[in-house]
Amino acid sequence: MKKIKVGIIGSAGYTGGELIRILIHHPQVEIVFAHSASNAGNKVYQVHQDLFGDTELTFSESFHSDIDVVFLCVGHGDARKFLAADPFNPDVRIIDLSQDFRLRENSDFQGRQFIYGLPELNRAKIESAHYIANPGCFATTIQLALLPLAEQALLPEQVQVHATTGSTGAGQRPSGTTHFSWRNNNLSIYQAFVHRHLQEVSESLDQLQAGFLPPPADPAETLVQRAAKRINFVPQRGDFPRGIFATVYLQTDLSLEQASELYRDYYAGHPFTHLSDMDIDLKQVVNTNKGLLQLQKQGDTLLILSATDNLIKGASGQAVQNMNLMYGLDESAGLRLKPSAF
Repeated sequence: MKKIKVGIIGSAGYTGGELIRILIHHPQVEIVFAHSASNAGNKVYQVHQDLFGDTELTFSESFHSDIDVVFLCVGHGDARKFLAADPFNPDVRIIDLSQDFRLRENSDFQGRQFIYGLPELNRAKIESAHYIANPGCFATTIQLALLPLAEQALLPEQVQVHATTGSTGAGQRPSGTTHFSWRNNNLSIYQAFVHRHLQEVSESLDQLQAGFLPPPADPAETLVQRAAKRINFVPQRGDFPRGIFATVYLQTDLSLEQASELYRDYYAGHPFTHLSDMDIDLKQVVNTNKGLLQLQKQGDTLLILSATDNLIKGASGQAVQNMNLMYGLDESAGLRLKPSAF
């Protein structure tokens, strides 16, 4: 099989850097261009310094359609603008890492139908897709915790979620809440009950468990407000660079053994999502494409722990996983990444 020719737009940011890091070692991929207008002419390792010695790739200001697939690693709202101003040849497949095309109402853009790219939910659709909307990092972590229950229509009306993310989840541009002196030895919440990832989470759960997402109470009610009636989500900023650790709990009559069997059956054919009988932690998933889950039961309350790396399984790794599926490759090609033991 000839190599897949890849272009990356917005390659100087965190997700762009992770894509380069993965794809330069992918056996079936050739990176044709890594676009960054602000860094054009510079070596990639001058920005992503951990790649020194791994690649001599140079950032380019120009881009073209003589590729097979393009990854859009631009800011939220910018992917739509970019494609409107610079449409690629229709033969070029697109994997967008922003939020622009994730929701049903935004998934059709200029005749391009974007498929929501969570392999554990939509693998068959991804395999035949031409355009992919890559899921959000919080959304991925939460959905992995809940999909098996939704498939069996076992989600109750109320689901509680507390999830803590590393500072890279806020992107590469510095801000007051990502500055080291503020973030270090600190913990805070943000966008409690109204985080935008609730929208895609609720649509995915409703896809499996029809009626989970309540209908609008009035025409002005937003999708986030509807989702918040079912999912009480409190996001937290952690004092570490990368990873997401979510604690999800809900009421169920399932025993721990029944729930465990349900989760193992659901994820049996998915190479990156695993149910552990032991306690899980972030160090097991950081720098990998894994999603780790653990279940505990106390009375009628089921606790689901879910851990991912926000930049890999929550972004760039999942994007490569989607590319592998689109091209009929081994789903794990280029993604057997190992965590650090320390």
